Amino acid sequence: MRPDTPAENVDHTAEAARLERTAGLYPEDTEALLLQAAAHLELADDRPAATALYDRLLSTPDSLENPHLVRALKASNLWEYGHEAEARAIIDGVRVSAPRDPAPWVIVAEALESHDELEAAQDTFTEGTTLLLTDATETPYSTHPLLYGRHRVRRMLGLPHDEWDALADTLHSSSVSLDELHDPKRVWSLGSDNPAELEAEISRLRAELGAYREALSRPFPVAVLHWAQGELEELVGTYPSLATEYPSREEHLATIEASLRELASSGTPNLGIVTGTVPSYEAFAASEGASPGDVTLLPQYATTLAARGRAVGWPPQRGAACWCGDGRFYGECHGG
Repeated sequence: MRPDTPAENVDHTAEAARLERTAGLYPEDTEALLLQAAAHLELADDRPAATALYDRLLSTPDSLENPHLVRALKASNLWEYGHEAEARAIIDGVRVSAPRDPAPWVIVAEALESHDELEAAQDTFTEGTTLLLTDATETPYSTHPLLYGRHRVRRMLGLPHDEWDALADTLHSSSVSLDELHDPKRVWSLGSDNPAELEAEISRLRAELGAYREALSRPFPVAVLHWAQGELEELVGTYPSLATEYPSREEHLATIEASLRELASSGTPNLGIVTGTVPSYEAFAASEGASPGDVTLLPQYATTLAARGRAVGWPPQRGAACWCGDGRFYGECHGG
């Protein structure tokens, strides 16, 4: 059950409790499951309980895959029920830590924006954009909300377009331009008696709804399956039928990069990589009533890992380590 499900169709408190129980059964997915549970609690207007879940995750920061994201979500939640000073302190900390993931930047900037701190929101969007996209050869799907949010706030501030705004316009695929969607002087349908203005506003609302639905339709990346060296050796040694799929580690890594580049060139957004383990794969095969040696099971396993929040976005952000795990920067390794 996604947190965006309307309240009349789901008991958000009960769904949060179910996710907490599930986290106890699958400790490797605790972070993703508890973040979903916290989202449900926020929708149930039980914000203190949501903060308790964020604190529970942050009590063991070394075990988190994205502690900056958890802190950003906590700050946004705190501000909504009166803890402005603490929220601001956390937001300042997130900005100083300069995360390489766009999501924390978007969350803290939108928190500032929603509380009419437009200058600070614009500065935050710009810091994240500059950090992640300066000299970048690609614009990852995950950075699009950063560019769109920055465009929106700058439009409200009446600032002139710059090169980042132009990039946002280029990436935006809707029939209604970002300038029109983000126009602070838009005439809302309920306040107009002019049929032409009413029709224009309906068109804009349809475009916004289409973009929102498109984002929801891809809640997790299209992911390619990766095996670390030891796991790959164990996998092929245990299930020789998979040797045709994985003749060597070098070919396996080259195939991953080539597949992702091909998907990107075809226009597929939101790409990622999931790393499998043999015990996890065997458990998945057993749950499907299939043999782990069945090659057709591999893409299903990859999709399941991505749906469980195990995907890492591709391509890596500028200056990040390569996805293959060899320790080199992506630009010096498979991104070269």
